[in-house]
Amino acid sequence: MSAERAPSPARWWTLGIVALGTFMLMLDLSVVAVALPAIHESLDSSFADLQWVFDAYALTLAIFLVAAGSLADRLGRKRLFQVGFVIFTIASLACGLAGDATALSLYRAVQGVGAAVMFAVGPAMLSHEFHGKERATAFTVFGAAVGVAVAAGPLIGGSLTSSLSWRWIFYINVPVGILAVLVGALRVRESLNRRAHPTDWAGLITFSIALGALVFATIRAPEEGWTSVNTLGLYAASAVFLVVFLFIERRLGERAMIDLAFFRNRTFIGISLVAMIGNAGALPSVFFETSYLQNMLGMDAWDAGLRFLPLTAAMFVAGAIGGGLIGKVPFRILLGGSTLVMAIGLLFLNLAEVDSAWTVLLPALIIAGFGMGAFNPTRAALAIGVAEPAKSGVASGINETFQQVGVAVGIAGVGAFFQNRVADEFAASAVGQQMGDAAAEEAAHGISAGAFDAVAANAGALQEQVVAAGRDAFMTAFHGAMTLCAILGFIAALIGFLMLRTKDLHASALSTIPPDLDEDGELRPDVPVGAPS
Repeated sequence: MSAERAPSPARWWTLGIVALGTFMLMLDLSVVAVALPAIHESLDSSFADLQWVFDAYALTLAIFLVAAGSLADRLGRKRLFQVGFVIFTIASLACGLAGDATALSLYRAVQGVGAAVMFAVGPAMLSHEFHGKERATAFTVFGAAVGVAVAAGPLIGGSLTSSLSWRWIFYINVPVGILAVLVGALRVRESLNRRAHPTDWAGLITFSIALGALVFATIRAPEEGWTSVNTLGLYAASAVFLVVFLFIERRLGERAMIDLAFFRNRTFIGISLVAMIGNAGALPSVFFETSYLQNMLGMDAWDAGLRFLPLTAAMFVAGAIGGGLIGKVPFRILLGGSTLVMAIGLLFLNLAEVDSAWTVLLPALIIAGFGMGAFNPTRAALAIGVAEPAKSGVASGINETFQQVGVAVGIAGVGAFFQNRVADEFAASAVGQQMGDAAAEEAAHGISAGAFDAVAANAGALQEQVVAAGRDAFMTAFHGAMTLCAILGFIAALIGFLMLRTKDLHASALSTIPPDLDEDGELRPDVPVGAPS
């Protein structure tokens, strides 16, 4: 074994720091969900404001991932990971101190930049430090960190919000970030690719504008109107800048922010689409499940977060199982199967009604949790495995970009769908027609945000009818939104089954594939299962 391939004593410290950073940044995607009612009340924010608390973070996380991967390959992965953790930590402190919804969203965007750096660089650091069977172990831990963070977010957020304040969901990052940066500086070794190309700033700017316009238009459309000049103009701008971005990338070739050569690999296209579409269904479901528990069943932040423990446990167990199956089961079975299980679980959310007991969510939490948990380590390993080690940072960044685009557009799109359904259902109700268009529309905005008390206070003599109609409209929209999330999961599963091939992996990743599997990842007919090569 060559010196550069020899196991490093620092590799376990690297795994610990990467897992911790990944846990923290993914936690900040889900921890906010349970605190939204408190944020809404504290900052007097609208439904669109609440969406931006999610999307400002997911948006910059998506935009800067590829650039971060490219910079890390050239400047040093440890160095940039440390910078990302510092940005994330300082922005977390600013989020906790925010005085209004606009400031909170702005600081969340900065926080997303730091998260993007960590999320893009982390898997590349693991790929550099771990090889062979140990790499599967490392990505099992990495995937578990992602899964537990998403699942435990509501519980941690509920605990901090109920016992202290919603601001502590951000303050908690500060001491953890300081400790992680100090340990990383002392214990993690550097790695880089001296042949990496300079950052593609033109591509970064055009991609940022295209994605930002897309998400902004989707979030604003329910209020502006889907066919309004502003909405259509933003969608048109998004399309134009996307075309310009692709033109720039094609001209730059290997120097591009997104190396289009990756997209000649069918499996790379497949895993990118699965990551994007699957996450577009998964993360919004957590957002709306939390909303159901608090706004329909009247739970506080702690009680709502506690109800997500079955999801946490399912994701943790499935993450360990899924990571252990990497290299033993074809990737298309692992990823296609995990997203299929997730989609089936999300369909069970349609069992929930206005007056259900919270246990009606258990089938969905457990089944979808198993799917989400098994998905994470497999996706991370496959995203790295399709590229040569020197380009692992860029490959990881591209895949994480697709994943976060899915989160950002999923929250915006499913949220817009939900808000439209609430408005339509409430306007069609007897009390909605009695109130008139303007008053019904204003009430629907409050119902979407869960502000039932405020809506009732403005309803006068119609208070009881408005609340009853609002709760019915909320549940109808909830069922529709969760069905949409499940459909996205089924689409992701179909893509996974049809497009992923083991033979598209780079040779460096094939060391984790046992000799009794052929290049397609199927059992070789001439070798008994488990036989030595």
